[in-house]
Amino acid sequence: MNVSEAVKNRKSIRAFLDKPVPNELIRELLQKASRSPSGGNVQPWQVYVINDTAMQDFHKHVADSTEPEQAAYEIYPESLKEPYRSSRFKVGEDMYALLEIPREDRGGRIRRLMENYKCFGAPAAIFCYVDRQMGKPQWSDLGMFLQTFMLLAQEAGLSTCAQEAWATRADTVTRFVKAPDELMLFCGVAIGHEDTSVAVNSLVSQRRPVEEFATFI
Repeated sequence: MNVSEAVKNRKSIRAFLDKPVPNELIRELLQKASRSPSGGNVQPWQVYVINDTAMQDFHKHVADSTEPEQAAYEIYPESLKEPYRSSRFKVGEDMYALLEIPREDRGGRIRRLMENYKCFGAPAAIFCYVDRQMGKPQWSDLGMFLQTFMLLAQEAGLSTCAQEAWATRADTVTRFVKAPDELMLFCGVAIGHEDTSVAVNSLVSQRRPVEEFATFI
């Protein structure tokens, strides 16, 4: 698989098979991803891997953690303007259409949202932290690291779903992985094998054409 194929085929998977992913493979992917661009070679990412029986323990920990939490950061701007608002709205509506959950079924949509906190049934996940000292350039580095990791996973025959939703349960995750206070959770990434029998995994989000976001001078 070349880079173009990995980019084209990568998508967010929201239903996984009950099929294990070896820690050795995750370690290899993380090692390769560490070659991602990093300004000043700071390499600001800190990663915690949850797999095998630890995932079962993690699910129980999350279910038992019922105290309200403050989100680690605002995932989206409060007043998202166009064209960004429409892009976000459409992918959400397309997803719920595949799930056959209508807009008026608020309970159904909330229950589906809660599947985020079960990693959509993935057997493994990584949780990516950044030191609170870091600024926007280092957050950009972390984003490049995550993209590289997900493309490498695609090449290795694995599927992923980056989950910023975990920012709303950052304290819960941090207690489980025992990350130090100076680290801030950015996101989780569910890792596993796609369940192709589930309709929601057929979702391919639309992208705006180059003419709408690029200006050639």
